[in-house]
Amino acid sequence: MEKQDKQSRKWISFRVKPGEYRIIHDLFQESTCNKFSEYARLTLMQKPVVIRYRNQSADEILSSLLKIKNELSAIGNNLNQSVRKLHGINTPPEIMSWLMLQEATRHHFLRQVEEIKHALIKISEQWLPGSPAPKP
Repeated sequence: MEKQDKQSRKWISFRVKPGEYRIIHDLFQESTCNKFSEYARLTLMQKPVVIRYRNQSADEILSSLLKIKNELSAIGNNLNQSVRKLHGINTPPEIMSWLMLQEATRHHFLRQVEEIKHALIKISEQWLPGSPAPKP
């Protein structure tokens, strides 16, 4: 008897206009349902449907952190090339020019580190309300 109940599913099918289908399908895409039939079943039975949402401020923070990460990677590559160049330098004037170039790179690197600190403080304030913000 139990086996028969599992197999005795009924089909429901109906037609909708293209605009209505787009609306229904967009709502399905925003839900956490894996299948359209699951979404339709929950909706028709007036059961709750869990909807995904994106936190735009977190997306913006992550995008800025990604840019900073790429910049830090470029700075690291430049530093590696510069150290290789230092190993080939023999005269004091060349060493002095190398040191001046490194000072500019160091300042740029420290600015990037400060940007990362500020971004992390923003994230911690947003995601950990009530906890003390990290010291810069």
